[in-house]
Amino acid sequence: MKNYWQKMVTIIGFMKFIDIWISKHWYASRKTWIAHLLSPFGLLFSVIAKVRRLLYQKKIFSVYHASCPVIVVGNITVGGVGKTPFVMSLYFFLKERGWNPGIVSRGYKGKYRDFVFVTPTSDPADVGDEAVLLSRRTGGLVVVCRDRSRAVQILSQQKSCDIVLSDDGLQHYAMHRDVEIAVHDARRQYGNGLCLPAGPLREPVSRLKRVDMVAVNGGNETEASFHLQPVSFVNVLDLLTSYPLDFLGGKKVYAMTGIGAPERFFDTLHHLNLEITPLAFPDHYLFKSKDFAAFSDQDVIVMTEKDAVKCRQFATKNTWYLSVDAHWNDRLSTNMSVLLNERLGVQN
Repeated sequence: MKNYWQKMVTIIGFMKFIDIWISKHWYASRKTWIAHLLSPFGLLFSVIAKVRRLLYQKKIFSVYHASCPVIVVGNITVGGVGKTPFVMSLYFFLKERGWNPGIVSRGYKGKYRDFVFVTPTSDPADVGDEAVLLSRRTGGLVVVCRDRSRAVQILSQQKSCDIVLSDDGLQHYAMHRDVEIAVHDARRQYGNGLCLPAGPLREPVSRLKRVDMVAVNGGNETEASFHLQPVSFVNVLDLLTSYPLDFLGGKKVYAMTGIGAPERFFDTLHHLNLEITPLAFPDHYLFKSKDFAAFSDQDVIVMTEKDAVKCRQFATKNTWYLSVDAHWNDRLSTNMSVLLNERLGVQN
């Protein structure tokens, strides 16, 4: 076990090195020599993205039109921007206004072969961690399929679904959408403004001029923004026992996570007065029992809810996840209501 943890420390250290290296070149205040070197490839990527989108717009490539409205929530950058918590909050926003939403997801890193209806007890290894989290938190219909158009078709055929939310899929132009919402991280912004591999962009920033709304994670009150607001600590073993945010105050904890932007999670724990030892695994990392074997029952482990759905079967009694909600400001709520009424009408 000692050798295993030595290996894991090496892997985590390597991943941290990669993250620091990427941040140095992608999110530097000025373009670095690496960014300049790779900029021709970034330009090529940008051109391909624009041409591909145009081919769908001109109907040269076929587009699937669902029998019910489709809302796509995506982003133009790689890495975590708070998109999944936003989708969950949008789900309940729609429910409060009389809609019956269903959610489609790619089920990233899932081992499924065909489409799957996800349940709160589905195995994240089969359908992906985000899909299980969406099912658990919303209690609604969630379908994973690598072909999003097919997933939308399957959901739209369900009598209990009259509107579809796509978690990610902004660049999946084979799927018609009635509303496009881009989630933007106010902290990381758009990096050096270059497309992959020179920068963090999947599409040029100009793409945002064509979406219906930009929701800013961590933005100010002049923007349509939301904040990931900590709610409580929940025990991973039973998913029932929850405690207030000062429950672990002042304690030393292992902050263990496999998400796209772990620094935001670590900062949140610091603000909650926790002394943390950060353990940042690769994004969507599939945790194993070996990852917990070196901890004793006295060691306190804190992770995100997305990580927790993968760890219940081998977590210790002192393993907790931090429950968070996406809290919308008034401008975002108002703009969303206006947008949905204009595009979709009022649901009775």
